[in-house]
Amino acid sequence: SFLLVLDTRFSDIELREEEGIPTEEFLESCYAIVPVLDKLGPTVFAPVKMDFVGNIKKINQKFITDREEFDTLQKIVLHEVNAGVAQVRNSATEALLWLKRGLKFLKGFLTEVKNGEKNIQTAL
Repeated sequence: SFLLVLDTRFSDIELREEEGIPTEEFLESCYAIVPVLDKLGPTVFAPVKMDFVGNIKKINQKFITDREEFDTLQKIVLHEVNAGVAQVRNSATEALLWLKRGLKFLKGFLTEVKNGEKNIQTAL
């Protein structure tokens, strides 16, 4: 199965006790999913892919402004909450929320397929 060729997996990310999820590794794992979306169905998944990639880029743009300060997702969110911009459109926090929703959706879809659902529309 093509899912086995992923080099970067979420399960390989080591959580940092007090600090949380490392930003760079998380983004790499997200980017690794993009080609999977193409294989699943370039037409059906085009909107999902666009949304997914857009949200990854928004988080990455925040991350690269200060890689040390924003080395975990939690630090990015806390920074934006404290700055009063977490709920602003296109914030990294909003992007992370939508990325999480996209990942949950994808997991649900792949679970349906794994459990034998042949009809893509039904699985979606």
